[in-house]
Amino acid sequence: MRRAKTTGMTKKINLQDAQHYLNRELSQIEFNRRVLAMAEDKSVPLLERLRYVCITCANLDEFFEVRVATLREQMRTPALNKSGADGLVPADALAQVRMRVMDLVKSQYAIWNHTLQPELAVQGIRFLPRDAWTARHKKWLHTYFMNEIMPVLSPHGLDPAHPFPRILNKSLNFIVNLKGKDAFGRDGHMALVRAPRSLPRLVRLPPEVSDAPYDFLFLGSILQAFMDELFPGMDVKGAFPFRVTRDAELELDSSDGENLALALKEELLERRFAEAVRLEITDACPKPTAQFLMQEFKLLDSEVFRVSGPVNLNRVMAVYDQIDRPDLKYPAFVPKTPPALGLGMVIFDAIAREDVLLHHPFESFNPVQELLRQASVDPGVLAIKQTLYRTGVNSPMVSALVQAARAGKDVLVVIELRARFDEEANISLADRLQEAGVQVVYGVVGFKTHAKMLLIVRREHNKLQSYVHLSTGNYHAGTSKLYTDFGLMSCNKEIGDDVHKLFQQLSGLGPVIKLKRLLQSPFTLHEGVLKLIEREANHAREGRSGRIIAKMNALQELIVIQALYSASQAGVQIDLIIRGQCVLRPGVKGLSETIRVRSIIGRFLEHSRIFHFGNDGSPEVYLSSADWMDRNLLRRVEVCFPILNIDLAKRVFNEGLENYLVDNTQAWELNSDGSYTRTSPGDGIAHTAQTNLMARLS
Repeated sequence: MRRAKTTGMTKKINLQDAQHYLNRELSQIEFNRRVLAMAEDKSVPLLERLRYVCITCANLDEFFEVRVATLREQMRTPALNKSGADGLVPADALAQVRMRVMDLVKSQYAIWNHTLQPELAVQGIRFLPRDAWTARHKKWLHTYFMNEIMPVLSPHGLDPAHPFPRILNKSLNFIVNLKGKDAFGRDGHMALVRAPRSLPRLVRLPPEVSDAPYDFLFLGSILQAFMDELFPGMDVKGAFPFRVTRDAELELDSSDGENLALALKEELLERRFAEAVRLEITDACPKPTAQFLMQEFKLLDSEVFRVSGPVNLNRVMAVYDQIDRPDLKYPAFVPKTPPALGLGMVIFDAIAREDVLLHHPFESFNPVQELLRQASVDPGVLAIKQTLYRTGVNSPMVSALVQAARAGKDVLVVIELRARFDEEANISLADRLQEAGVQVVYGVVGFKTHAKMLLIVRREHNKLQSYVHLSTGNYHAGTSKLYTDFGLMSCNKEIGDDVHKLFQQLSGLGPVIKLKRLLQSPFTLHEGVLKLIEREANHAREGRSGRIIAKMNALQELIVIQALYSASQAGVQIDLIIRGQCVLRPGVKGLSETIRVRSIIGRFLEHSRIFHFGNDGSPEVYLSSADWMDRNLLRRVEVCFPILNIDLAKRVFNEGLENYLVDNTQAWELNSDGSYTRTSPGDGIAHTAQTNLMARLS
């Protein structure tokens, strides 16, 4: 349908005006609010609601380790201490972050104390505070403490000969106030007790002692109850748990060393004792004791967070697997395996017939692993090349790569050592592969390799044929059951040639290469996205249909956002499905009236990146490993690949976009002020995108 060309004079809007952008840190906190809302949702199984609280705790840990640490660094570095696109300077951003986080933490503990614990107790699952211990509990716990806990504790008295020790990041510790003299006649004032990481943070009472099917106790409460055993002859006036969060950003200077892996190992050792960015203490901790800790960690009062419960609430996650109550968890779900890729099938034959699309976790990840396994033993396969960002050392895919190398095949693996919080695992992975004869490279210095690519070169009928797998998600069997992602298997020659060139670029030192089908960061993806957005804007300006639908984890890159604003002003209808942070303001008159932004929070973590451009009735669909963020588009190695098969492109559109745009139960709409409103079916028919896919595909 043709529309009239846009005419008339419109007021010129400054697209760089700070009022047009939301703050990325505050947007990230809003994401955690949406996750926490799942813990309050009565339609969600009870133990799953418990998990959502723990997820928000873990998310906040990473938020402080990375984003807050970055803001603090910017604040004290003159060259970086300037306002962002939203107009906030780092100090102002930190002040607002604290207020929002304090409110979020208050909600976390309110849900834990007043909602989840009472509801769990009704189900026979209790977390016993000290004032609920019976004489029988105390007797068993004292024995447990003396036999299982005390032998591994090393109390540290604080005096001139015993200065405050280094405290591990996110570890459980106690500051103990003492009165009296020790065995050497020294006055005791204060001591530190560190809870070794070898000890379980939650202890379950045995059936013969427990008064309920499941009785749990926090290690912290046990330590507090029997702290006097560690200081015989002295009076323990109080023992207060605390937890410190440290800066987790790694600062590697590639010019300082020849071996990236060695430099990273040394840096990881320092990360555990890096600069503190947050101190968590309980409400009961006296002010002088809190001030003493603040001094030791060089923190301000604004960087201390008092909580009304255990400082390590995220440890509650451990009980999920210990409780055999299927009725309190999501129903069991078995992903589907397409018949053409089932047991006994030669996956190369299936791909040769036509491109294969897999939608995880609704469809099994096993065919991807089986493709690599078959390649490792197929005598016709000459070479295997793969990128690994997050995977396990003991992954079946790693075993297949090892087997292939030992069988004499040429195996190249590009491992991104700097995948945040997986660095140590990736170093071990690299060591294992190299020992098997795999050629391992660490990507490109200064640019994380985040692309998800697998290339298999096979001799068929006296010629070489390339098979590729490209994905929006990691090669990790575990996360493939929890994250939504698309993967494409293809033997398209142009795509295969592109992937081959990319591996040559990553393993060698060649110049910028020209690709036929793929867009690549940091060279062509940013420019390519802008051109595709502008094409839709031009369609709209000329009276044709302009349509953009994009799904991703985050939207933060300013030039792309400005292009979207311009497209909206031209009349392009734009729907964005963004799970996490989004700094674009939708629905602003004259700026973004035609832009809608929604976030889906459900059973599975939305992770796929899908870009649909209507192109006036000749749509194009792309999948990518990249979000529209600075780091993905400009400072990483990423790939964006088209879905050339028309039927598969329609399937991606229907399952990954259209299906989510009509979700009215787990969708949240972004308002122009940065707040979110949860959708509701009202009197209509409820539609849940993830549930719909489970029913359709599994």
